[in-house]
Amino acid sequence: MNMYDSPEREAKLDQKATKISARNVQVYYGETHALKDVSVDIQDKTVTAFIGPSGCGKSTFLRCINRMNDTIDSCRVEGTILLEGEDIYDRRVDPVQLRAKVGMVFQKPNPFPKSIYDNVAYGPRIHGLARNKAELDDIVERALRRGAIWNEVKDRLQSPGTGLSGGQQQRLCIARAVATEPEVLLMDEPCSALDPIATAQVEELIDELRQDYSVVIVTHSMQQAARVSQKTAFFHLGNLVEFGDTDQIFTRPQDSRTESYITGRIG
Repeated sequence: MNMYDSPEREAKLDQKATKISARNVQVYYGETHALKDVSVDIQDKTVTAFIGPSGCGKSTFLRCINRMNDTIDSCRVEGTILLEGEDIYDRRVDPVQLRAKVGMVFQKPNPFPKSIYDNVAYGPRIHGLARNKAELDDIVERALRRGAIWNEVKDRLQSPGTGLSGGQQQRLCIARAVATEPEVLLMDEPCSALDPIATAQVEELIDELRQDYSVVIVTHSMQQAARVSQKTAFFHLGNLVEFGDTDQIFTRPQDSRTESYITGRIG
């Protein structure tokens, strides 16, 4: 059990609805078979961690969930991924609209070269979520509060986002991702470029965000997975080896490959 949980909250987790359902997902980069036959159900209002050695397929699978792999010419995705029962790879699905519902935060903080306000307002503007300036102001404030950075930036909203510290930039990027009211939040090693204090702030924020979202985080840090997630998936050589409650994966793994990775024998 991680540091943020109580037994009562932990008991309720297993009753959560499935948010994302993947079946027999294969990913090819040209001739390379990068992800092999992945099937998994990801719950709503839960943090799910993807762990495993570099190049094991965890980020590749994460990018399938918001069709970021579409931007790579040589990439081919097979299988089915359902978001609340709808096939996200159906040809009628607009990837831009999908990415409003499935927000993403990247490894390196990447604020736009715009003001703090415009960083957050960008998504709501292009998706037409505000009818006027007052509504947009409200959306921006709400997102910055959800990103746990409002109090630090409320007096300098017109300053450039690139002028913030690394940890603040990452929280700004999280605020930007939640501004379009997504249902799922994907995070690809969101703390790997941050110092320990900024990492702790982002981890605390992740725990708060799961009250409203299904959060999926790729992390190279097993300690981080143990601290922030309720479910953990272990990937190795393009395979999803094991998936289950975080506590069980770390203390009673069912597969010898998982145990070898957890104990540091492979990595």
